[in-house]
Amino acid sequence: MVLQTCGVVLAGAADTVAVRRWDKRVNWKYDGWERLKPKNVKVQYAGGMGFLSFGAGWEYGRRNQWNSDFFVGFLPKRYSDKLHFTFTVKQTYTPWSIRVCDWLSYEPLTCGLYFTAINGEDFWQREPGKYPNRYYNFSSKVRTSIFLGQSLTFYPDRYEWLRGIGVFYEIGTNELYIVSKATNRTVSMRDILRFSFGVKMQIFKPH
Repeated sequence: MVLQTCGVVLAGAADTVAVRRWDKRVNWKYDGWERLKPKNVKVQYAGGMGFLSFGAGWEYGRRNQWNSDFFVGFLPKRYSDKLHFTFTVKQTYTPWSIRVCDWLSYEPLTCGLYFTAINGEDFWQREPGKYPNRYYNFSSKVRTSIFLGQSLTFYPDRYEWLRGIGVFYEIGTNELYIVSKATNRTVSMRDILRFSFGVKMQIFKPH
């Protein structure tokens, strides 16, 4: 029985060492109203969220592997008929984080989905009455996108309020592009995939 107990303890210790060796992310414990504060801020270029988007996010999960963001972006007039604003709700899952050294980690896979809405009279949620019934069988105002990506996270010791700075890229597409690819053989993967990149700052250490 003693040997059996020791075996369980040693196995648990080995698992703990393995986890710490590869993934040293920490689920920071926040109390009271601090749980409502964003845990990171981001800037993202492109990706179907506008030319440039600014967002705030919340990390959670046993190893902070989940992240929920809200972005506000803009599409300049030179890319459209006039200036438009975008609003995005984004969910990201990061299953692994490999600690390369004390100040750097590598996230080999990030994945998720997001919903983006754009303002303007030319975009609609429901098909306008001026078109025949089901002429446009989709919403031009809201897009649902999926993505895969990777990231690097740096851990500076200089600032107490800053937990980390990350850089990331993503390759994604939306439901309209997927349907176009499935129904039209002339549409290539290059036509439906979109590239984006950004910067993430992890902030607000708990007191």
